[in-house]
Amino acid sequence: MLFLLSFAISAILATLAYAQTRNFVTRRLRYVDAVQSALAPIVTGVAVAVLCLPIVAFLPLVGLGTALSVGFAVGAGVASGAREVRRKLPGY
Repeated sequence: MLFLLSFAISAILATLAYAQTRNFVTRRLRYVDAVQSALAPIVTGVAVAVLCLPIVAFLPLVGLGTALSVGFAVGAGVASGAREVRRKLPGY
């Protein structure tokens, strides 16, 4: 039962992180050229995973997998948001 609860928490956090990041990149970072680089999703995903590690170390139901999945979701959100900006704006 605890496994299902921790998996649900991890899935919800990853989904929210993806949606919020994609929305932020699409709305606010539309004209920032650094977001359009190939390294931007990798750098942000690793940075978020590293920042989440100390936080999840103190929480009882989440752990390393949650930090990694949230980092991956943020990186995927950056990539998806940048792709959407490139598709909508001419000149990219």
